[in-house]
Amino acid sequence: MGIGRLAGGAGVAFREAGRLDGVVSRSSEIDAAPPGPLTDWLRAEVPQLPVGDRPVDVERISGGHSNLTYRITDAAGGRWALRRPPTGMVLATAHDMSREWRFISALASTPVPVAPPVAYCADTGVIGAEFYLMKFVDGEVLGDEASGHRLEPGAPRRTAGLDTVDVMAALHATDPDGVGLGDLRRSGNYLERQLRRWHRQVHESAVPDLSTVDAVHARLVERAAALPPSDVRIAHGDFRPGNLAFGPDGRVRAVFDWELAALGDPLADLGWLIASWGRPGDAVPPTIAGPSLVDGYPDRDELVARYAGRSGRDVSQLDFYVAFARWRSACIGAGVHSRYAAGVMGAGEADAGAARLASLQRQAEAALAALG
Repeated sequence: MGIGRLAGGAGVAFREAGRLDGVVSRSSEIDAAPPGPLTDWLRAEVPQLPVGDRPVDVERISGGHSNLTYRITDAAGGRWALRRPPTGMVLATAHDMSREWRFISALASTPVPVAPPVAYCADTGVIGAEFYLMKFVDGEVLGDEASGHRLEPGAPRRTAGLDTVDVMAALHATDPDGVGLGDLRRSGNYLERQLRRWHRQVHESAVPDLSTVDAVHARLVERAAALPPSDVRIAHGDFRPGNLAFGPDGRVRAVFDWELAALGDPLADLGWLIASWGRPGDAVPPTIAGPSLVDGYPDRDELVARYAGRSGRDVSQLDFYVAFARWRSACIGAGVHSRYAAGVMGAGEADAGAARLASLQRQAEAALAALG
């Protein structure tokens, strides 16, 4: 599983092309995945992974502010990936590794490409938290604007955009009951739950002025109540190129980072993708600066039409879902800002915290303008 996590969000980025800029060199952060105890567990529980007489090599993958990913290199040079919860202060949310594990295990035999699951450890005494191990998937993860140049102009870039939507449609076509996830279905309305959850959490943050966020929330609640009922499907929660691995042809090789996955409204995924799909010359910045800011990737309208054709879903209310995505992005940004304000994010905290605060305000303002 080629790993190289890029900055720009919660998503894990996997790549392997001889570059080390995506890897944090060994530091105190490795204490979150101590090689000695990890090797002992691997020796006992994962016999297919050759550990030899020395501890396995552990490298933290950089970027993001949520669940952590490490590249594990075994005694034979084989590569694996480990996921564990974050360290430091976070907003009250479930960094439930068993939940991520359930999703990738359920989807492993479907048309949705995921990193093959290997083993799960519920014993927090091994490395200090629950974790799971996946196979290593080589690929380019397009997690920021600069990464958009990694695919060749022409067919690969266009294919990357269209295949992103095709994989999303395949995910939403997967029957949750058929893959053993039906028990995750909750009573009530998914959007209403999401609006309550993120509104509650943003008010637990250190953001000093939430007036625009609150105004957007009120309008979203009103609009959500008037939407037609949605079918309940597997919603990834952070579906975008920064959480996908692409081959050189632009085809998606794996979908990563399932920590926000739930059974819910599939159009929330589409709205999230479109809100993050910036294009050259856009007046409103995307929620996350991604590869589509580079020339050669499909425009948003083409992605929406592709999804509608592949899924058969009505996308006439997509403006609501894009506004919801921008608002949710602001709420997530508030949590990250809180970590900066608490002094747990490392060097450059003041400047980065101020930038995060300005960004979340812009997203909330854009959502408010879109809702009228």
